[in-house]
Amino acid sequence: MTGYESTVPEELGGPALGGATARTGREDTVPEPGAVTIVVPTFNESGNVRELLHRITESVPGRLPCEVVFVDDSTDDTPEVISKAAQDCPFPVTVLHRDEPVGGLGGAVVEGMKAATSDWIVVMDGDLQHPPSLVPELVTTGERARAGLVVASRYIKGGSRAGLAGSYRVAVSRAATWLTKSLFPRRLHGISDPMSGFFAIRRSAVTAGLLQPLGYKILLELAVRSRPRQVTEVPFVFQDRFAGESKSTAREGLRFLRHLAGLRTASPVARMLAFGLIGATGFVPNLLGLYALTALGMHYVPAEILANQLGVAWNFCLVEHLLFRERRRHRARWDRVGRFALLANADLVLRIPLIALLVGRFGMGVLSATALALVTTFVLRFAGTEALVYLPRRDKAGRGSRTPRSRTPRRTA
Repeated sequence: MTGYESTVPEELGGPALGGATARTGREDTVPEPGAVTIVVPTFNESGNVRELLHRITESVPGRLPCEVVFVDDSTDDTPEVISKAAQDCPFPVTVLHRDEPVGGLGGAVVEGMKAATSDWIVVMDGDLQHPPSLVPELVTTGERARAGLVVASRYIKGGSRAGLAGSYRVAVSRAATWLTKSLFPRRLHGISDPMSGFFAIRRSAVTAGLLQPLGYKILLELAVRSRPRQVTEVPFVFQDRFAGESKSTAREGLRFLRHLAGLRTASPVARMLAFGLIGATGFVPNLLGLYALTALGMHYVPAEILANQLGVAWNFCLVEHLLFRERRRHRARWDRVGRFALLANADLVLRIPLIALLVGRFGMGVLSATALALVTTFVLRFAGTEALVYLPRRDKAGRGSRTPRSRTPRRTA
């Protein structure tokens, strides 16, 4: 194994592997864009990768040139098994092993896309639930439709989710699909299976700088943040896992929900609305704390001040994990906590004088003045939270602080 530094521009471009012409089941011959890079994220899939490479060898190189890039987060011998199996392959096989699985499976896919050298990138799982025989059809369909993204769907005619184990996973899959399509009806228009992990995308359609993957639903990330203009689908039958165990866990489900929240609140308006909803939920711990403290005999004024801190803590936790997850790295945690608490408590100090000003100077009624003061301080608190807590700090040259660089993956050819 040798270390390497990858220099990747925001727009993923570069030379292809060569020219090819693929024969489809129809009479016409469709010229391919040169080749395909198959990106396979793996985590402890040593029992599957040899068979996967064997099936790719049987299905893909005869129709178009290919390379396979494994991005591996395993704690077992998966990289070694891949390296041995690759010796019998008629195409290049690369293993990028990550010591730190930043971004989970989605982050692994992005690393693989950065390493790709072909015009088309096909993303598939390493457990053989995605049939390699479909790879040429994905690329051919994309060329014929002049599409930027081709999704292998379980939910169009000819597709099936037969490989989903048990009614529980089927129910979870249905619920996740319904939820994502409800939250992003415009962005996911024309995609029947946004939860699919099997798709082909043109390398020119991927903008690495826009992607912020979290967990295993990278197609959703691509569709929402940098969806190509033209999208098409092909049906596929979800297969049974060849070996090993599913990596779907309750923890991954929570990461998926966090990912959805982050995508849905990407725009400032949506973020402000979510900020308001989170603030409203903060009344619950506030009132519970006030009730408990006054029941213990504390005067209501200090009780309100202390109870307000419970609401502040509650709001901070939700804001951290749902709204500004990707911006937490810009400041230390203690710095974020202090700034957030200062802004939240300043809201109380500002609101009362503002109400008095509106009533005494401008003659407004108490209720309307209170409503206007609440809206004003809310907007100021949201703007202050974005600007003073979660925006990158400026260095002396006036530039934003840089994102810390993750460790470079190790490559095995």
